[in-house]
Amino acid sequence: MMDFQRRALDQEARKAKNVWRTIRRFSTYFRPYWGYLVGVLVFTLVVVYLNILYPQLIGQAADCYLVTAPTGMMGNAPVANNSCWYTDASQLTTDQAKINGLLGLALTIGGIFLVSAIFTGLSFYTMRRAGQAALRDLRGDLFRHMHQLSIGYYARNEAGDIMSRVTNDMDTLQQMFNFALLNVFQGVMIIFWIMVAMLGENVVYALISLSVVPVMLFTTRYFSNQARKAFRIARKEIGQVNADLQESIAGAREVQAFNREAESIAQFQRANEANRAANVRAAVFTSALNPVLEALNYVALGIVIVVGGFSALSNQPLLAGTPVITIGMMFSFVAYLQRINQPLSQIAVLWTNVQSGIAGGERIFNLMDEDVEVQDHPNATTMPKIVGEVTFKDVEAEYVQGEKVLKGINFDVKKGEMVAIVGPTGAGKTTIINMIPRFYDVTDGAVLIDGIDVRDVTQDSLRGQIGIVLQDTFLFSDTVMENIRYGRLDATDEEVIAAAKMVAAHDFIERLPNGYQTVLGERGSGLSQGQRQLIAIARVALMNPNILILDEATSSVDTRTERVIQAAFEKLLQGRTSFVIAHRLSTIRNADMVLMVKDGQIIERGTHQELLARGGAYYDLYMSQFKAEEDVA
Repeated sequence: MMDFQRRALDQEARKAKNVWRTIRRFSTYFRPYWGYLVGVLVFTLVVVYLNILYPQLIGQAADCYLVTAPTGMMGNAPVANNSCWYTDASQLTTDQAKINGLLGLALTIGGIFLVSAIFTGLSFYTMRRAGQAALRDLRGDLFRHMHQLSIGYYARNEAGDIMSRVTNDMDTLQQMFNFALLNVFQGVMIIFWIMVAMLGENVVYALISLSVVPVMLFTTRYFSNQARKAFRIARKEIGQVNADLQESIAGAREVQAFNREAESIAQFQRANEANRAANVRAAVFTSALNPVLEALNYVALGIVIVVGGFSALSNQPLLAGTPVITIGMMFSFVAYLQRINQPLSQIAVLWTNVQSGIAGGERIFNLMDEDVEVQDHPNATTMPKIVGEVTFKDVEAEYVQGEKVLKGINFDVKKGEMVAIVGPTGAGKTTIINMIPRFYDVTDGAVLIDGIDVRDVTQDSLRGQIGIVLQDTFLFSDTVMENIRYGRLDATDEEVIAAAKMVAAHDFIERLPNGYQTVLGERGSGLSQGQRQLIAIARVALMNPNILILDEATSSVDTRTERVIQAAFEKLLQGRTSFVIAHRLSTIRNADMVLMVKDGQIIERGTHQELLARGGAYYDLYMSQFKAEEDVA
């Protein structure tokens, strides 16, 4: 079986819930390229016509040039229409005339195959041009929409599922538009017009000749379904093999330490054997499909020859009022059936691919239809240069309707002040700071910066003036220089280096193999956590924001590295309004205000010393979490 058939069978057909709606959405992306689609239709019609013409010429070769009498009769059976390819049948009175006609006909058939191949190639090339252009536009729209989706969407949905839509579902669409859809379309048209041509020549003979076709369809469907189920099991088993392999490699030390090599090998062998069995079963069905179809095709050919031969030899019609079957008609019907066989098997296999493509398209459109929760108002203005005064006024927020995560948050922060937010996990600390750059919208109340509601300005102008350093630093697979420049894309190399020097990152960057031009691995692999954090701080320093947010930025580093980062923060925090979420005492001792948050509410506020003196919730947190740290320091 051809590779594309195996790939198609290897995909479980996911059926779209609303096929016509999805097709209409596809049509909007093909509309700008309608000229290509017209070309595909014209090329396909030419291919279909040539597929019909070839069997007819084969029949004429027999009736006109091989077995006819000079009178144009084979026994009492007339040549169809008493005409042949080059001349009237009555003019073929000499062997030389027949030979000349036969040679001309052979050249014509050869030319038909050549032209058919050319137009088939043109149809696929044109369809691929249109399909790739439409997919390019679809990918662009999808990517733009993904960047517009709010942070809440990514918090609720797994990254793997989103990636599957962008990669796997796009891949199924590409396969559908590249070859599956056109193959199915051409195949359906070829089968339809061949049946019309056969019925046009002899209705009874056509119905008898086509009697095996339903059996071929049923057989193809059965084998395709069984192969698809087998491949589904095989994919599951190979997943288990890979899982066992990954676990054995990752846990090699534990396997050897506990002397469990034999058990690990035995477990892998069991999974490997199950995978082998599943693939063998899948191979049985995929390998059996073509031989079974060939056998059924031979049965159909046998019926054509026996029934047609009986009519031709007895010079009797199959049914009163129908023409006698000629040898040429027998040859034509044999050729017709041969032309039907390939499209039948292709349609059965590739229809699964088309279904998967439509279902994949539906999943992509569902993602594109996701509401953007945080949007700019139509009359949103550009945020003026931020001074740094922040006010939370009766702020309430919820991720799930009816379940409040913030309840009546009120506080005022003046320019240049540092606010530390502490509290147990799940108290709402991160939610508070997410409201400032408007990653989420408040359910009630308002967040004001310099007296301006953050909902009244554009997100770009707001977030472009707020620097954020997170605990889980994200660096791109690019040079150190470009990772820092990400904070301000128009910055010069000198400005990037100055920012790195400001946060004490310059020295270690210079020691890297290529300095600032060192290309980092995925997420900054190859650097320590502290080094990644310093690059992230340099990136924010390059922005030079007046509001700075630090979300547990030093909780994952050792004490020595923390001191380096803390020194970088002290330089960065000077003159800036800052909000710090921290689990370490060193980052909140010098805060102008500490907010103790619990269950979405601010239960205490004041300086570090003031809250300790009160002996309340913050004091309890300090004694359980920070006291030992202070003693060590």
